[in-house]
Amino acid sequence: MTHRTTSEPLEDLEFLARSEHRVAVLEALAERPTSRAELRTKTGASASTIGRTLRAFDERNWIRRDGDRYETTQLGAFVAVGLRELLARLETERTLRDSWQFLPEESGFTVEMASRAIVTVAEPDAPYRPVNRFAALLERTNRFRFVGADVALLEPCKDELRRSIVDGMEAEIIDPPAVAEYILSNYREHCSAALESGNLSVSVHDDVPACGVSLFDDRIAVSGYDPDSGMVRLLIDTDAPEARDWAESTFATYRDEARPLTLGAAVG
Repeated sequence: MTHRTTSEPLEDLEFLARSEHRVAVLEALAERPTSRAELRTKTGASASTIGRTLRAFDERNWIRRDGDRYETTQLGAFVAVGLRELLARLETERTLRDSWQFLPEESGFTVEMASRAIVTVAEPDAPYRPVNRFAALLERTNRFRFVGADVALLEPCKDELRRSIVDGMEAEIIDPPAVAEYILSNYREHCSAALESGNLSVSVHDDVPACGVSLFDDRIAVSGYDPDSGMVRLLIDTDAPEARDWAESTFATYRDEARPLTLGAAVG
């Protein structure tokens, strides 16, 4: 059936958005041919709602009927894919909306890199959620690299980090000089075994990124900080190849410019 009315793209988007059942029906039909009864079971919609939805889709040439089953046409499948991508983008945006401000624009990390990520945000009743997520990632890696101002992220994990390094985990950390001085002043004894193991390399750089960049065996993470309190407000971790490439490149750039620090060396 030919669609007899003229509509703008935004009108079709509004038509879909006005009812969650329409989106669910289109998604179901894009997956495989489906009967009305199956659509009612899958979506929880009434028979009359399914009927109206199918008629509206048919008018737009988004579906075709084969016996008692319906499936999308190429046009309908095209719309379903685009809608799925749009919903995924909006879901990512909703997750990041209140915390994206803690990742500086100049970091080079993009929203697209976060589309497949796990986003952990500090909440008033759970301020250490990002740190706890970071600790979980640290537990299951054999190689760890980090560049940034790491006190708020690594200090709560210092015992586990030390133990992992002594047990054989390779770690390379690039700190600003002030952070290295703080660590050596407050945790010199704590750091000794890790540095003496040969598994930990610490360098200093005068201009580390405003966000933290962590590299694990199979994931990378970006940590965002509240500039006023210094608390970790956001941790985004992902295994997306484009994010990995960005993190590797970022770390390599700072490592090339950093200078090594040894336990007894003066920092400055």
